[in-house]
Amino acid sequence: MLKTDILERIFSIEGKCALITGSSSGIGRALAVGFAQAGARVAVHGTRQEKIDETLRVIEGKGCRADGFLADLTENGAPNDLVSRVCDEIGGIDILVNNAGINRRNPIDEVTEEDYDLITTVNLRSVFFLCKAVYPVMCSRGGGKIINTGSLTTVQGIAGVPVYGITKSALGQFTKTASVEWAKDNIQVNCIAPGLIQTPLTEAGLLNTPYTKKWLLDRIPCNRVGQPEDLVGLGLLLASEGSSYITGQTILIDGGFTAGGDWRPPKE
Repeated sequence: MLKTDILERIFSIEGKCALITGSSSGIGRALAVGFAQAGARVAVHGTRQEKIDETLRVIEGKGCRADGFLADLTENGAPNDLVSRVCDEIGGIDILVNNAGINRRNPIDEVTEEDYDLITTVNLRSVFFLCKAVYPVMCSRGGGKIINTGSLTTVQGIAGVPVYGITKSALGQFTKTASVEWAKDNIQVNCIAPGLIQTPLTEAGLLNTPYTKKWLLDRIPCNRVGQPEDLVGLGLLLASEGSSYITGQTILIDGGFTAGGDWRPPKE
């Protein structure tokens, strides 16, 4: 009984209202399903209604409820409008997960101005203004949790994704700044930095051939590709009171990739 009491008191998000952007597929969908199963009222966001509906059906299939919100975060005023609509529909926002993101795999010399503007707008500008819009909402509710989705490029340089890397490294710094400014308001801001996770984005660009998949797995100590569900546990921690003294941090979920590698030669 004591174990159950502790879990319910410290790690519960029962009854909390959560907006998860980019939750119509991949990592965002896994977080939306996990949060809904944990008792949160989840706002599922995406840019394609059919994908939003897919996520809602998955959640409903688990015996839970969620609400869908269609929004193009590249449009001026879209972050403010999304926050306003979510608050009107589900009653507020206690947890914001900034998960929406895009990538274009091009070297620096092939990046167009259009690519640069689009990636920075979705991955960084929208996050900034979503946080700004949700701040007074969380203050009125006595605090809140903001979780930003970074990547390996939050902490290290990776060739071929220069603009994506700019946005994700900036997201790590913004996480620190927001955490310092808003600690007084009982708002914790943290960043989850996933490694190689099997999503439509990585399947198209990194896991599309047996050679590249093996090459990547050889560099991951856990020797497997991460699944979106691998992020749910940390997401729940950072969304709950169990993380009330954790803020401004970037936490890697990468199967040990950034921890180092085994340089011992193979046995003959």
